[in-house]
Amino acid sequence: MNHTTTLAEIRSQSQASRLSAIEAYRAKPNADKLLMALRQCADQALRDLLVHLPLPKGAALAAVGGYGRGELYPYSDVDLLILLPHEPTAHDEAALSALVAAMWDIGLEPGCSVRTVEQCITEARGDITVETSLLETRWIAGSRKLTQALHQRMTEHLDARVFFQGKRAEMQQRHARYQDTPYSLEPNCKESPGGLRDLQVVLWVAKAAGLGTSWENLGRKGLATEFEVKQLKRNEDALALIRTRLHLAAKRREDRLVFDLQHAVAQSLGLGVEKDGTLNARAASEALMKRYYWAAKAVTQLNQILLLNIEERLNGNTQVLHPINERFADKAGMLEVTSDDVYVNNPHAILETFWLYESTVGISGLSARTLRALYNARSLMDGKFRADPVNREMFMR
Repeated sequence: MNHTTTLAEIRSQSQASRLSAIEAYRAKPNADKLLMALRQCADQALRDLLVHLPLPKGAALAAVGGYGRGELYPYSDVDLLILLPHEPTAHDEAALSALVAAMWDIGLEPGCSVRTVEQCITEARGDITVETSLLETRWIAGSRKLTQALHQRMTEHLDARVFFQGKRAEMQQRHARYQDTPYSLEPNCKESPGGLRDLQVVLWVAKAAGLGTSWENLGRKGLATEFEVKQLKRNEDALALIRTRLHLAAKRREDRLVFDLQHAVAQSLGLGVEKDGTLNARAASEALMKRYYWAAKAVTQLNQILLLNIEERLNGNTQVLHPINERFADKAGMLEVTSDDVYVNNPHAILETFWLYESTVGISGLSARTLRALYNARSLMDGKFRADPVNREMFMR
């Protein structure tokens, strides 16, 4: 069997597995299962390829980034790290060039870097994007020992506080590129405020701090309530579903809900169908965007709460409370409720929160405890709340 035939067979088998996974998803939609199935397809294709084009002795092939996390959207890049035990020889370089070329030949679109463990650490020191990507390294083939050595060196290298500050600054810059709003007309469901990236940031900083790698872990550590864990998972699933359908509708890597694709995505989700079975295109697009905006809003709020909780955990919850009144205190420049049920016991305090935030000297934000209490008090703000003269007066103030 010649080299070309081998590559053609691997490509054919990989494409068949990929199409089978997508058809199974169309029959019974479950974004998590599809992303895992596509990841497994790519893993298997790479392992089959390495039988014919092996790695240099002692090397390892690892997945990084989203692929390392175990997620592979229908048209996402396959991010890879070829980990070497030493500097490559001329023979190694030739073999690796042939291997990467063959990855393209079998239908993958690899983003591939070739480094030693020490080179990985050096790159991570100078680039937080590389550092984040390496945080999610997952072994695929070759030397497990070398991959474990990278995990160990990354653990030794990471400074959780520095990493937290870097990721928060990076997130703020990203939000600014999208006008700091989750409500743009053509949002990016991955990068816009309230998108999937905001959820990933929380898990990245939690992992770097040794606080867990899942929403359930954060719940067990006391960083998220049971209700918040459910909300996180529910809205993550909603965004993942929309992004998956967006890729399939565009038939390419596309994370923006552009006008030209909104109708196709909405239709694939069964939105906008009238009682008589006809499709209302405008109603479908509006229903899709309403669903997206609800998820993005919730993610934005939960992202704030959890990042503040993690920051407090990293810095130590030792700030002295300076009372403002019986309901609120100044906690290191953050407005803190004096009890978790302050809004339940006194709904008027909801609008008072924002009045104090604006009028109290030295207050620069709302604490995690306050944000969480507000988030859990949303149902109190009904018609009766809005008609209350005390609330109306405070609103006008």
